[in-house]
Amino acid sequence: MADYTLYYWPIPFRGQFIRSTLAHVGTSWVEADVDDLVHLKNSDPSEQAVPFMGPPVLVDHSTDQSLAQTQAILAYLGAKYGLIPDDLAKSALTHKVIADANDVLYEMTLHNGAQMWTQSSWDAFCPRLERWMAIFEALGTQHGLSAEKGYILGTETPSLADLVTYSLWGVMTAQLPSIRPILDRAAPAIAGLSDRIGNFAAQQALWRRSKVEYGDAWCGGQIEASLRSVT
Repeated sequence: MADYTLYYWPIPFRGQFIRSTLAHVGTSWVEADVDDLVHLKNSDPSEQAVPFMGPPVLVDHSTDQSLAQTQAILAYLGAKYGLIPDDLAKSALTHKVIADANDVLYEMTLHNGAQMWTQSSWDAFCPRLERWMAIFEALGTQHGLSAEKGYILGTETPSLADLVTYSLWGVMTAQLPSIRPILDRAAPAIAGLSDRIGNFAAQQALWRRSKVEYGDAWCGGQIEASLRSVT
């Protein structure tokens, strides 16, 4: 039996943050069938092992514990596998990176698809996107990060914050390559960090599987179609 079961749509997006972390620590997981995900999602909250509105949901079979919400799942895995620094400030900054990444996803999908992108709305958003990139860049450079070496919180080895950074910017710009030049310009150290994390053997293996299973998809649906029409 696998160590975990992940309930998520067959796209990268939020699920890839969890997949990248599981791959990094070398644990095993299976992806639940979409039909099983839909059934679980539509169940009454009183019948769900962890009450939730939407995926991801991760089941840890070692404890039969179910977890929901990307941030909570990442915090759990980070603590379990020693990926969050013991230093109190750097621990808090790890959670800041996770929260910032979630904000970026929310904004990139116009509040989870509440609206669709137009060329004018995208053009107006681009300076804000660059600011988000610059925020990650500044955090990294404050901790000694460069494109060629170092990690975003100045740790000796990759931490959860680095995996989150890669899962946000590296995966986004791989699936939406027209955004990569913006990242290279606004956050060259983050671009380099994303490349370095993405070149780890475990991430390369995950990425090969992901490309087979998800193709060029990033967030999916009509919002992705509108995003591709303007980038």
